[in-house]
Amino acid sequence: MKFGRILGLLCAALVFVWPAGSAFSQEKTVKIGAVFPLSGNAASAGAHSKAAIELAADIINNAHPEFGNFPLAKNAGLAGLGGAKVEVVFADNQGSPAAGQNQTLRLITEEKVVAITGAYQSGVTLTGSAVAEKYGIPFVNGESVAANLTERGFKWFFRLTPIASDIARIDYDFLTDMKASGIKTDSVAIVHDTTEYGVSVANVITSTFKEKGQAIALDIAYSVNATDVQSQVLQLKEKKPDVVIMIAYTPDAILYQKTMQALDYKPAMIIADDSGYSDPSFIKAVGKISQGVFNRSSWSVGPAGSPTALIAEMYKKKTGDEMDDTTGRAMQAFFVLCDAIDRAGSTEPAKIQAALKATDMQPDQLMMGYKGIKFNDKGQNILASSLIIQLQDGENYVAVWPKANAAKTPALPYKGW
Repeated sequence: MKFGRILGLLCAALVFVWPAGSAFSQEKTVKIGAVFPLSGNAASAGAHSKAAIELAADIINNAHPEFGNFPLAKNAGLAGLGGAKVEVVFADNQGSPAAGQNQTLRLITEEKVVAITGAYQSGVTLTGSAVAEKYGIPFVNGESVAANLTERGFKWFFRLTPIASDIARIDYDFLTDMKASGIKTDSVAIVHDTTEYGVSVANVITSTFKEKGQAIALDIAYSVNATDVQSQVLQLKEKKPDVVIMIAYTPDAILYQKTMQALDYKPAMIIADDSGYSDPSFIKAVGKISQGVFNRSSWSVGPAGSPTALIAEMYKKKTGDEMDDTTGRAMQAFFVLCDAIDRAGSTEPAKIQAALKATDMQPDQLMMGYKGIKFNDKGQNILASSLIIQLQDGENYVAVWPKANAAKTPALPYKGW
């Protein structure tokens, strides 16, 4: 009896002092925070991003050998943490910088998440990532493009997406190619909201075009969540620019397209900057009256049987909608963050940060059509890239530029309805 009791005590003591890094003491669940607009005018984008991240978590938590060497799909759970499962704690930023700040703080201090992803709108990402920086928590962003986000000297912020300067270059190069093919692109108008995103992208496009010898003929700024844009559309109709570049979130993008139809205004070319024009709810609402609109994107479904095509099928089965650029970028950020946690073999923020800094992913490991993922010392992915897609033949976007990535040739002029 004495021997058994002593043996039991020894076993308990051994369990109690087992090293912290051992498989026996590793957490069974890794909590990651996800801050998105689940209510408010950007709720559609937030809901689709949430669905994409839920699907990504399912792919990580359950073995998917059919995905081949796609990161984190082969094993069930995070192999680097003994098969630990990923748990996503979602928070509603309501599309508000203040709410995004508060929700990020709650996730860190109350939910005890080890890292955060989000937050869709650049203005919300700006405030939320500042909280994560203060607390030393990795914040991985897949969607926000405002130039200043990676210019703050932050050490805990990492961004995957092409930024405003990339967007400006892509737009200019596309228009240069169109001009070489005989399309008139001399007069360019920019329409944008007054959010962090809208102002940043518009300013960078304007300065980039100016450096290359092309002035922007018309700059139209409007308040986000507008209820009437007739005066803005009438300005475009009066000035008759060859090209209209639209920078708008979903409700505004829908309103502009409806107003253009109501005022019978069809510019020769519309180039949208992703965002609202990529949202499935935009296509459902006004896709039929927006035929021929160009859009910047980094999403391509890929060949049949590829991991991206399989994930797109799973996403459509889950939501009833096609994958789009915004949801793909949110999912990509989540995969990169979880891959870093897996490689770190730890939930310690500093180790996750180090793994993110060491990220070096190749195109065949990605959801998105980037050249790869590798962060510079500012936390920006230096291999981010985009292509131009166009709404053709109904309610589907197809890749049209550059030629090497194109499924179809650009259709001009803009058809509309």
